[in-house]
Amino acid sequence: MAMEASEIEALIREAFPDASITITDLAGDGNHYAAEVVDESFRGQNRVQQQRAVYAALKDKMAGSQGELHALALTTKVPD
Repeated sequence: MAMEASEIEALIREAFPDASITITDLAGDGNHYAAEVVDESFRGQNRVQQQRAVYAALKDKMAGSQGELHALALTTKVPD
């Protein structure tokens, strides 16, 4: 079952309410997305820590072959 970009944004927004979040459907199939998450809470964290925090916010939506979201190209950063 495919996910909507708005669903992905809502899950991320729960964990990062003040973040700037951009979700792009890469293939038009609801399964392959790119996300950019810019949030002050990432300051002092390396990229792996930042990305783990975002993946944790997605809960089980990326859980292997049974997950609703099959691919997410993730970019995280702190605000300029």
